[in-house]
Amino acid sequence: MEALDSIVIGAGQAGLSTSFHLRRLGIGHVVLDANEGPGGAWQHRWDSLTMADVHGVADLPDAAAPGGSHDRASEVIACWFDDYEETHDLPVLRPVRVDSVTNDDGLLVVHSGSRTWTTRTLVNATGTWTHPFVPTYPGQRDFTGEQWHTVAYPGAEHFRGKRVVVVGGGASAVQLIGEIAPIANVTWVTRRPPVWSEEFSGREAIELVERRVREGRPPASVVSVTGLRLRPQEMAAARTGVYERRRAMFERIERDAVRWADGSVERADAILWATGFRPAVRHLAPLGLRSPQGGIALLPGTRDVQTSVTSALDPRVQLVGYGPSASTIGGNRAGRAAALAVRHHLAARP
Repeated sequence: MEALDSIVIGAGQAGLSTSFHLRRLGIGHVVLDANEGPGGAWQHRWDSLTMADVHGVADLPDAAAPGGSHDRASEVIACWFDDYEETHDLPVLRPVRVDSVTNDDGLLVVHSGSRTWTTRTLVNATGTWTHPFVPTYPGQRDFTGEQWHTVAYPGAEHFRGKRVVVVGGGASAVQLIGEIAPIANVTWVTRRPPVWSEEFSGREAIELVERRVREGRPPASVVSVTGLRLRPQEMAAARTGVYERRRAMFERIERDAVRWADGSVERADAILWATGFRPAVRHLAPLGLRSPQGGIALLPGTRDVQTSVTSALDPRVQLVGYGPSASTIGGNRAGRAAALAVRHHLAARP
């Protein structure tokens, strides 16, 4: 098969934005998406998450984002992405789950089962949803109750009348506690004190994340540097004291409880791990892009921190929705920057 000029892996917001700009620049490419249908990670979000709940969705290039409503975010975004792909005739192939990307005589080879694609450049837009993070604790395998991660959250009603330990200090933990606490006995546990903030500088937060990526360290979440804010629907729950957390992390997990170092015990029917995600970049491992610090270092952006997309070790590879561009608006800016970087690289080739 003749080599493509570019391949985009992932058809979420960042991937669709990249494909739009590649097509606008006349660069031949395909988009490989692991999902059965359009919608990116949004199509897998829990049913109770409505458009009124999400923390803002940025416009796609030449397409305004859906407004806030009480409709399920998973359905609304999936329909929006579907229309976008069709309207702009984006070359999305699905379902294609990429296993690995390798080098072959100056070209990149994308492997998916028995199928392969060869390309001169690659744009990775796989996000984090497929790589949930769950920490390990002594006794965890012996726990007889349920363990859930937010990636598979079954809805608040599932926990009615149960004793639930919620672990995590991010926005997902705050939202899920607000849903579960009225109908269950909730204990909130975080490793570090949650940082509450009425106001924050989004630009400053993104710059802190970008600095980590430029140094080759794993990217931190934007929320970790912006702090948490309660939305109106969570204010009522806050007045009941549900957001009063245990001031230390438990030490071990027992058959039906969690135990702290001081000997105190909290019985539990379920543990809900709202412990976030890690970048889904394992398929890029054969390219050796990771720095000794554990992250993939990116070159500084040409316009702003959210246009920092090019791998410092391999300029053929762009990462969008990674580090400082890990947001819907960041993904859009990164998509344009990645397409321009692809054009620049192709023009520089003999």
